Formats: sequence, structure tokens, C-alpha cells
Amino acid sequence: MASDAPLVDGFGRTIRYLRVSVTDRCDLRCRYCMAEHMTFLPRDRIATLEELAVITERFVARGVRKVRLSGGEPLVRRDVMQLTQRLGRHVGAGLDELTLTTNGTRLAQFAPALVDAGVRRVNVSMDSRDADRFRFITRHGDVAQVLGGIAAAKAAGLRVKINMVALKGLNEDEIAAMLDWCVAEGHDLTLIETMPLGAIDEDRTDRFLPLTAVKERLERTHRLSRDAATTGGPARYWRVDGGATRLGLISPLTANFCDGCNRVRLTTEGRLYTCLGHDDHRDLKAALREGGVPALDAAIADALAAKPRRHDFRIEAGAAPAVARHMSVTGG
Repeated sequence: MASDAPLVDGFGRTIRYLRVSVTDRCDLRCRYCMAEHMTFLPRDRIATLEELAVITERFVARGVRKVRLSGGEPLVRRDVMQLTQRLGRHVGAGLDELTLTTNGTRLAQFAPALVDAGVRRVNVSMDSRDADRFRFITRHGDVAQVLGGIAAAKAAGLRVKINMVALKGLNEDEIAAMLDWCVAEGHDLTLIETMPLGAIDEDRTDRFLPLTAVKERLERTHRLSRDAATTGGPARYWRVDGGATRLGLISPLTANFCDGCNRVRLTTEGRLYTCLGHDDHRDLKAALREGGVPALDAAIADALAAKPRRHDFRIEAGAAPAVARHMSVTGG
């Protein structure tokens, strides 16, 4: 029998937020995220869009109120808008919000279709507005393309939040300017500490910048007032200079956010990870194929019972990543 029980983990946390990685592929190669020469999943291992839709709809039926599509870069997957349109029909009918995290390279092309599908807000990962620095961080990206996508998203009526990974000695001198630009453009800004996920070509210790120090610097030039509102994710928010722009801080290392965790992640293989910092997972694609919705529900229940209390992220010179998989596997 299928279950209609709410999704609650072993520590009593109710799961209201599902992140769905529709692909592990990306058209950029950000240095802190992945190696320059990546081996991506063979296509025969990924779940079909139909399977991702069925699994996601099961979560919505059991109380998930927010779904975020991510990657890799979600807009590189062929026919991804079919999935977006299908899930968008649940907005207002069980689902409060359908959102997307993107690197912005294809946003100009897809912005109007995203709005038509029911998406009202997007997160755009952009760690620098300087062309040369952006190209260095992403290894080959064109920031003008991303800025064009952001402008197209704004014109289409999408609310934009910029995600910026704070990188010591690389973009830390741009953070205040990025915040000022976001205020001028009407965007929100979330700063993120680099996370020890997957082997990369550099030592993350060299680039780790604690957001406690960043916030102290910003408070010298901006008035930041705490905003109790939440978007369902791990960020803590502040209003900037009494205006509409919100500054979010995601600090997995300096300010652990696990006690109120309401999130789980579905990978493009159909695997459910209940914690970004642990390798434990359940294969929901296999459960669905083998036993339909009842088996799917049983696998979800098993996964939630094993959801850990917290992650174990740490940044130390020479330390191995917390988990072997890259961020692109489980989505941002």
C-alpha cells in the first residue's frame, strides 16, 4: 500500500524541501566544484524525466512544499522543460514553489519558458563580474553571457538571487561590490562557504574564507538587519540598508545549519541523499522500477530513518573531501 504519512526523519524533522538534480553535466568547470577533466555518468544510468517526475510528485503528495531543480547545469538536459512544466502544474495545488538553480549560461534562452511553467524565482551562480576572473574561476566561461541571462530573467519577471562562493584571495575583494550591484539591480545575494565535496585540482584550504569575517567587513559599510523570513533552505538572511535586497549566508563550516534541516536531495540517477555531507543513500529509481509506488514509499521511509543528525564538514590542509562525490552529482 502507498503511504500518505508525512515525511519525518528519525530526529523529528519534517521534510518540506526536495532538491532534484536533473543532470550531473555542466557547461562550466568551476575550480572549487569539479576537476577540469570530469567523467560524467553514462546516459544509461540516469533516471528518465518521467521517473524523476513520478518520484518528485510522490514527495509533493506527502508534504514537500518546495522543489528546486538543479544540476550540474539543469538547462543542459534535453527536454528538461517537459519536467519543469509537469511539476509546475502542482504549484498552488500542494506545492508552494518550484525554483531553479542555474549558472546562467542558457538563462536568456529559457527565461520566458520558465515563467510559463510556473517558476517565479531562480538562483544564478556567479562568483565574479570581472570577465578575466570569471573565466579563471570557471576555466572558460563568459560572464557577459551570464549577465545577459540575468537581465533576461529579470525582464521575464523572474526574481533573481545571486549565489556567490566566497573564495579567499580570489574574489573576496569583489563581495562588497557584488552586494552593491545586487542592491542596484533589485537582486538578492547569498554568500556560500566552499564545501569539501569531491576531489578537485586544488587545495580548498587555500581558498576557504569564513563568512563570519566577511559579514564583519560588510557591516562596516552597510546596515544589515536580521530578517527572520526563510526560503526553506540553509541560509540565514539580513536586509541590506533597510531596502528590499536580502543578504543570505550559507556557512556549513562556521555556523552549522543542521538542526533545522528540512531537505533531501534526489540525484539524476534517482538516488536519494538525505545529507549533503554523507554518502548514505537509497536507490528510488530501482525501487520504483521493481515495485511501483509502494516500494518507492518504503525506500523513502528507510532513507529518512537513516538521515544523520548533521554533516561532518571540515577544512584542513591535506584532508580528504567529506565525501567523494562532487557537488554536481547531488545538486546545489
